[in-house]
Amino acid sequence: MNFKNKYFPFLIVFFLFTLSCSKTDNDIPQDLELNNFIWKGLNAFYLWQEDINNLKDTRFNNQNELNTYLSGFPVPENLFESLLNRPTDRFSVIVDDYIALENSFQGLNLSSGMEFGLRQYENASNNVYGYVRYVIPNSSAASNNVMRGQVFNNVDGSQLTLDNYRSLLFGNNTNFTIGLADYNNGNPITNGTSISLSKTELQENPIAISKVIEDNNQKIGYLMYNQFAGNFDAQLNAVFAGFKTENIDNLIVDLRYNPGGFVSSATYLGGMITGQFEGELFSQQIWNSKVTQAWDAERFVNNFTNEIINSDRNGNIVLQENLNTLGLNKVYFIVTNSSASASELLINSLNSYIDVRVIGTTTTGKQEGSVTLYDSDNLSRTGANLNTNHTYAMQPIVFEISNKDGINYPEGIIPGSAAFPGVSLPEDYGNLGVLGERSDPLLNETLTYMATGAKASTKNNNNLFKEVFNSKLANPAKDNMIIQLK
Repeated sequence: MNFKNKYFPFLIVFFLFTLSCSKTDNDIPQDLELNNFIWKGLNAFYLWQEDINNLKDTRFNNQNELNTYLSGFPVPENLFESLLNRPTDRFSVIVDDYIALENSFQGLNLSSGMEFGLRQYENASNNVYGYVRYVIPNSSAASNNVMRGQVFNNVDGSQLTLDNYRSLLFGNNTNFTIGLADYNNGNPITNGTSISLSKTELQENPIAISKVIEDNNQKIGYLMYNQFAGNFDAQLNAVFAGFKTENIDNLIVDLRYNPGGFVSSATYLGGMITGQFEGELFSQQIWNSKVTQAWDAERFVNNFTNEIINSDRNGNIVLQENLNTLGLNKVYFIVTNSSASASELLINSLNSYIDVRVIGTTTTGKQEGSVTLYDSDNLSRTGANLNTNHTYAMQPIVFEISNKDGINYPEGIIPGSAAFPGVSLPEDYGNLGVLGERSDPLLNETLTYMATGAKASTKNNNNLFKEVFNSKLANPAKDNMIIQLK
């Protein structure tokens, strides 16, 4: 889908028709500009706008009435939350630093380089432990020999709990020390080893692993892909050039730690895996009625394409190249509960066209997407009168997305279900193995299932508790599925 500036005249006309919302309007006191932006953006774009009384077009007769309402919220985050359709809307967020948000969408975050999940102890206490999923190269964690599979249960000498893990691991501290522990069947015991880490601005390449595995007389492409980041589309395309040169027989796409990202990158990856469906419908969207009435119907569909065309926020093309396509009729995905949004979109959209097999655990169930809204006259980053008095931006849910058959899975994609044949198998937190190798139980299971069509005799680790949190959800980008307004 290509969003061009011709949408913004609608925005300007709409706001002039309802309320005067330009920041040059003298009727908006300076101390209410931020709150006015929040209301204006949600009133225009929010998916559930018509269901929220205080966002309805008839709620306020004029700007002065709106000002009176907005003045009741001295904390902008409180206004934002009050206007959301919770708990149905689990994902809309507001941030106070849009530079950090923009960087995070491209994989640049303040990080120690240790990507980890957090789980509650199996003994039903409030204690929490972390397990290392992987380590980003050239990071503090890499320099200090942090390794996948290590378990930690305390930070700076304090036991992690449901009440303190956010402040200990995701607070303003840039230096911290983790205390390692022995797994002990999900009730870790401190072993006396500690590792000191520091957080720095770190660029993660989402293409963590790409290789060809020779197994059962087949060449199998394996891709571990950890974020749909548009600035790595060219590198992703190069990976598929390599797979094509190797003439692979099958493909495994590992999305177990991929929380999502750009819809455009998911569409490109779908085209790289296939290639035989150019121009056909990849996905379709539902927006609120105002947006639906303002746009042509073709703007709500996303089609398979044969080339990457990426542009910057000013509309300048920064990447244009043909997709390297494999023409596959079957693909295998590895997923967990941390696989969300654009990851689910890719799997669901391909499921309408080819044989999709899924191994792992039920995904997040995020079938909605968002845009970044800025405090400018037309809510874009490059819009007139961008407010320089603050750096707030909103990432509200603005559309629901489905495959060509109008189907999505708000409860998550279930491996081994009727809709998605495969194998239901959680990670073994006491034995994670090495990513990209047969020692990784999920990859081993996938290769066995690929060769035999049957589940292997892998131990099924039925932990009582779900994941509490993970390090990627602490990044500004979180688990957003994004379309960029230009």
